[in-house]
Amino acid sequence: MFRFRKTLDIVTVFHKASSPASVRVSNLMKQASANASAGATLDQASDHSAQNKFSRDPFELNITEDPPTTDQVQTILGYVGKGGISAIIKGAKDEQDALKRFKENKDSFFRPTVVDWNNGKAVVGDNESEILKMLSQKE
Repeated sequence: MFRFRKTLDIVTVFHKASSPASVRVSNLMKQASANASAGATLDQASDHSAQNKFSRDPFELNITEDPPTTDQVQTILGYVGKGGISAIIKGAKDEQDALKRFKENKDSFFRPTVVDWNNGKAVVGDNESEILKMLSQKE
């Protein structure tokens, strides 16, 4: 009997190798991905003793130093909502301004940014507890 495999959720880290925060996030995500694949709990990917035990289905981790596409930026802006736009694109006032600034300068996109495409969530920066919380939540 044939069994169809569920496709893995895709989680992308937009990374900047010269940023210590981005390096920490990339390492955290590699460990979280390995733990999810091994069936471990996400809190084992971090040394936060207060972190609750959450489990996560395995996911495909994509770490890239390439900037996102304009369509990806637009999607990410939708995930973070109006309050998060200026965190994603430096100095942006609204979505239209953010897209304009991004098209003019791809470096205006803040890294590290972690995006869970399948569950419609994004975390900007290196807040480990927010990243692990995002990974443990399913839509």
